[in-house]
Amino acid sequence: MHRFYVSNKIEGNRTSISDSEQLHYMLNVLRLKPDDEVALFDSAGSEYLAVVREISRKEAVLDIKIWKPLRNRKLKIVIACAIPKKSKMDDVIDKLTQLDVDEIIPLETERVVVKLVETDSATESRRVRWEKIARSAAEQSRRNTLPIISQVMNFTDVLASSKEYDLKLIPALTGNAQHLKEVLEVSQPGSVLALIGPEGDFTPEEVDLATGSGFIPISLGETVLRVETAAIAVASYLKFAFRD
Repeated sequence: MHRFYVSNKIEGNRTSISDSEQLHYMLNVLRLKPDDEVALFDSAGSEYLAVVREISRKEAVLDIKIWKPLRNRKLKIVIACAIPKKSKMDDVIDKLTQLDVDEIIPLETERVVVKLVETDSATESRRVRWEKIARSAAEQSRRNTLPIISQVMNFTDVLASSKEYDLKLIPALTGNAQHLKEVLEVSQPGSVLALIGPEGDFTPEEVDLATGSGFIPISLGETVLRVETAAIAVASYLKFAFRD
């Protein structure tokens, strides 16, 4: 069944969709018509079975038939990922959304190749694109919530905001790293923050700063992973260790 995100909390027995891209997809790709059934999920994380009542290029009106409340989430997962080259951050957003990550922080570190120039228009354009990617990934993967896509943060600011997390991880190629599996076997966290380094890894100074802030250096195995692969690997480990 086709799924669509509704940006507001659905209340009552009727709701509507007015987003032009969603309407184009509903009308011109899926060719939905009155009485067709769809699944909806809203900003509160609830899921609904709905029936199309009216649909046009300006608005789709839907009647709510069945409501499924938000399921309890056992673990909060936040991934702060160094920004990779080209458009690979788009892939990171897509895959981490599918893996049920709660928040994604685009991270600038010492060795990050892509240094984003922050202007109001550039920031807004980038966030809009990433949020659309996350919405599409959530619709496709039957996820009922959207991840928070944070503003770009630098390394020290992420460390400064890390006190609230029960478990803090930093995959690194240097230092005395434990295997991630070993760390997870003795942990029962309610929240996890993982830092994913850039091509060339974190600098030794960054690793020292992170361990001084309570991060555990971990190894992801013998091979050296690309940025986007490392992010997916860590999120997958966490998802299957604590959620599924």
